[in-house]
Amino acid sequence: MGSVPSVIAVLEGFATITVLIAVGMLLAHLGIIDLAGQRALSLLAFYVASPALLITVLEDADIGEVLSRTLVASAAGVLVTAVVYVVVARFVLKRDLAHTVVGSLCAAYVNAGNLGLPIAAYVLGDAAYVAPVLLMQLLILQPLALTVMDVAVADVRPSWLKIVSRPVRTPLTVGSLLGLFLAATDIELPRPVHDPLELLAAMAVPSMLLAYGVYLRLGPRPSLANGPELALITSLKLVLQPLVAWAVGRFVLDLDGTALLAVTVLSALPTAQNVFVHATRYDRGITLARDVVFLTTVLSVPAVTLIAALLA
Repeated sequence: MGSVPSVIAVLEGFATITVLIAVGMLLAHLGIIDLAGQRALSLLAFYVASPALLITVLEDADIGEVLSRTLVASAAGVLVTAVVYVVVARFVLKRDLAHTVVGSLCAAYVNAGNLGLPIAAYVLGDAAYVAPVLLMQLLILQPLALTVMDVAVADVRPSWLKIVSRPVRTPLTVGSLLGLFLAATDIELPRPVHDPLELLAAMAVPSMLLAYGVYLRLGPRPSLANGPELALITSLKLVLQPLVAWAVGRFVLDLDGTALLAVTVLSALPTAQNVFVHATRYDRGITLARDVVFLTTVLSVPAVTLIAALLA
């Protein structure tokens, strides 16, 4: 695998999402979509398009990938990064629970979907490399975070039954489980069901990126108001997480070659736009999520390119 094709593929992946974000900013600037429309786009992605996307993507997934060594290395990077942020946020920065959840997602939740998939396909040579981290985030990290958010923002403390059942009541989790069920059973959905799902799924990434672009244009301007926290999260996301994933993969799990490259590159991806969608959904940490997504997306270009050049 040469370094030049890898660099080009990485830049192409970032160019794709940048164009869609720019379109969202343009639509907001022209007055075509306002903040109310931005929220509608985010909710559409959360409740409809993203679950449909997960069904159509995971229905052909290799279940064995979930138990692979790359999953362990990726999970180690996520766990260490999230724990470091939570400790600092709660005991040093004195953040509340809801803010801490959003911040931990900002620090550890990678853009495995709309950026990880093309990078896995064109840089690593196989889109299956992104499956472990994608499934871990969708089936464990995201449901856990959303469950805690439900508890944190509720006016009345929810019952234990509601808390325990929260993961299976999250649209994204339901979509993931349905997709995995189809993959495990080799069941093929009839075309009258599958084709509409694919049409809905096609809206997921564009609606998330457009919503982010609209908010970037109409929301509060990016600033250094949360400078120390922003710097902390960015460092955790782009330095600590890939470093831990690489170290665990290399020295604990004995990964090498493309597998080690995959673990490191995917861990260095920027914070996913999903985090901004969740922040909007719960009306917590919206500005922080927006600024982190913006900053890590810009800075991850040289970070991922450098990793690809060093390990390819």
